[in-house]
Amino acid sequence: MTSEAIFKQLIPIISTYLPEDVSKDTIQLDSDLTAELNINSAHLVDVVLDVEDAFEIEFANADMEKLRTVNDAISIIQTKLTN
Repeated sequence: MTSEAIFKQLIPIISTYLPEDVSKDTIQLDSDLTAELNINSAHLVDVVLDVEDAFEIEFANADMEKLRTVNDAISIIQTKLTN
């Protein structure tokens, strides 16, 4: 699956957990999930759970530690899909 296809699937998942003052139009590949998009830690767990369901993968604790930006999520997903 291409990075672009994964990104398109991630936008609605991430958008669900954005605070009201953050537009989904601000989601970019280099967007920091917590610092820029203001997703709190509890919602970040929800994002991961939704991503696991959507892509039928499982995030390990090590993956969670690497998850900072949208691009990090895409890289993790691509790795999981190819293994």
